[in-house]
Amino acid sequence: MFFDRAMLAMGNILFVVGISLFMGPKKTFSFFARKEKFRGTACFLLGVGLILAKYPLIGFCIELYGILNLFGDFFGVIIGVLGSMPVVGPYLEGPLRRITGATQQLPV
Repeated sequence: MFFDRAMLAMGNILFVVGISLFMGPKKTFSFFARKEKFRGTACFLLGVGLILAKYPLIGFCIELYGILNLFGDFFGVIIGVLGSMPVVGPYLEGPLRRITGATQQLPV
């Protein structure tokens, strides 16, 4: 059930619908249609297509690469949020910044 084709397809649809509901349809389309996000969008759509064509493992790997390309700019924000957690924040922030090379600047 880990690479079940129907579950992965349903997850992809819910992922895109969730982003559309969160950002709005116009901003979602402009986010995915940006020139610098073309590689991520193409890999994400190719991964979805491969999952629907009964190649779930290969499709999932390509889709994961596309998602990392699309949303990689937000890792700095995520690390900032983790770093502001009361107890574990200072312990997490340093190593995560060194691993990802993230900065304090927002990607938008």
